[in-house]
Amino acid sequence: MSLPIQPKFQINIADIADGESCIFSIPNSYIGIRTDIAIADIIADLSRSKLTNWLKDGHILVNGQIAKPKDKLLGQEEIVVNPPFDEEKRAYTAENIPLNIVYKDEHIIIINKPSGLTVHPGAGNWSGTLLNGLLYYFPELAHIPRAGIVHRLDKDTTGLMVVARTLLAQINLVQQLQDRTVNRTYRAFVEGYPLQEGIINKNVGRDPNNRIKMAALNFGGKEAITRYRKLKQFDKIAHIECKLETGRTHQIRVHMKDKGFPLIADPLYGSKKINYNPEVVLAIENLARQALHAIKLSFTHPVTGKQMLFKSKLPEDLQNLLHALEFGEQSKFDDFDDDDDFDESNWEIIYAP
Repeated sequence: MSLPIQPKFQINIADIADGESCIFSIPNSYIGIRTDIAIADIIADLSRSKLTNWLKDGHILVNGQIAKPKDKLLGQEEIVVNPPFDEEKRAYTAENIPLNIVYKDEHIIIINKPSGLTVHPGAGNWSGTLLNGLLYYFPELAHIPRAGIVHRLDKDTTGLMVVARTLLAQINLVQQLQDRTVNRTYRAFVEGYPLQEGIINKNVGRDPNNRIKMAALNFGGKEAITRYRKLKQFDKIAHIECKLETGRTHQIRVHMKDKGFPLIADPLYGSKKINYNPEVVLAIENLARQALHAIKLSFTHPVTGKQMLFKSKLPEDLQNLLHALEFGEQSKFDDFDDDDDFDESNWEIIYAP
């Protein structure tokens, strides 16, 4: 007489709802088996190495206690699995984050990003990002890679960004960026006395001596080109405009540092000089971030083909620095800037509020 074969007892952690525990008893068939081997055999969708780490970290309890992976089982032990918080998995959660939406249509969104807002989730910033806010206001972006984001600004850099609202728009905008037909103009305040204008063509890559920083490199790295011109020279500080031909991480900050003119108040690349007038020192202390703002953004609309130009004002903290430098003079650069040779006659111009 043949006996019925008992089905193998197995569990999939993926079937457990986020935040819930999984509780089960060890079948007697595992008596004498190592804890890590038995649990890896029962939990089918995770590796033994990961489950061993969960045992060591207390995410898996045996009869309410942390057990050693090599402990032998007696059968009928109660196992409680509390999966650790999967930050990366939850990175694409919609969050009600205030956003300054300058423009939107069926295909694109223009954001005027504030200081302190990280653009994309990553290590140490799995929530509270621009991406999370975009998913709240535009849920359809959950179906677009990176929620439609095609370029980035540093966390403490302010200014204009374009976001694609459809996959077609995203592909088109990425191609425009690769073709260098997207014009990105920045305002910055730097230490020292730079030339009236210049082109910096020097590769940018990870700093070999400090992995959290980038550096201008003679060998290796990626091509990086920044054009700059001086708008006004003050005592020991210059107000400049920068235009990117490439978009490397920290590109303007690294290039100006390499030329000997680091951005004012830059926590990574600045010199922390304080030998300025008291009004300027106070404005820099209140700034508490690199003095950099993405003031203009222009590109071809990915669907209509219309030439679009967006402009923004300097944020309040940079306006305060400018006023301190001018000592009450009438500022030439408070309002939307038209002080360049860019032909705007065929462009639709939209101003950020």
